[in-house]
Amino acid sequence: MNRKQTRIFLGAMLAALVLGALLAATAAAGPAWKFNGVALEKEETLIGAAEKSGLTITGMTTTCEKFLYEIQISNSGGTGKGSVTDLPLYNCTTNTKCTVKSITLKALPWVANLKEVSGSNYIVITGVHVNILYAGALCVLNETEVEVIGTAGGKIDNATESATFDVSSFKATGTKLEALSNEVEWKGFFPAEAFQSHREQSLSVS
Repeated sequence: MNRKQTRIFLGAMLAALVLGALLAATAAAGPAWKFNGVALEKEETLIGAAEKSGLTITGMTTTCEKFLYEIQISNSGGTGKGSVTDLPLYNCTTNTKCTVKSITLKALPWVANLKEVSGSNYIVITGVHVNILYAGALCVLNETEVEVIGTAGGKIDNATESATFDVSSFKATGTKLEALSNEVEWKGFFPAEAFQSHREQSLSVS
C-alpha cells in the first residue's frame, strides 16, 4: 500500500470511528427535560402540588393529603437527570383502625432520572426511603415503625406536565418498593412546573 492509499485508508478509518462514536452517543442519549420545546442547558427547580398519594402495604393504604414537592433537574449527555430534594408528607391517614403517628423521609435527596420504555417516557426515582410509625389500640401495627424502601417509576405526560405512579408504571420501569418483606403499591399524581428561570414556560420530556 503506497502513501496515498495509506492516507485514504487511515482517513476512512478515522471517519468511521467518529461516525461510530456519534451514533453511540445518540443511541445512549435518553429523554431530556425541555422548556418551550428547547432542551434545558443548565439547572432548574421543579415544584408541584401533588395530589393525594397512597402507599398500600399488606392491604392497608396510607394516604397523605395534597402537598408541595421539589425536584432539582438538569440534562447530562442528552438525558434528563434530577434529584428529589423535598417531599413533605403530612395529614396522613389509613383505611383501617391504624393512625399515622409520624412519617419521615430518609436519605434525601433521592436520585430521579428520565428513562424511555417502549416509546413512553418515565421518571425513575432510586433510593426511596420512608419510615411510617403507626398507632392505635386496635391497630395490628400499633407502635410499629414500617420502613418503605426501593425504587419507583412514574409515567410522564407532557399534556398535563405531570408524572403518574401506579402499578403499570412500576411494571414498565422494573421498579419496586418493599416493606415488611412485602411489595408496596404506590399511587400518586404529580404535576410540575419550573420555579426559577423557566417559570411559566411549558415543561416537556422528549
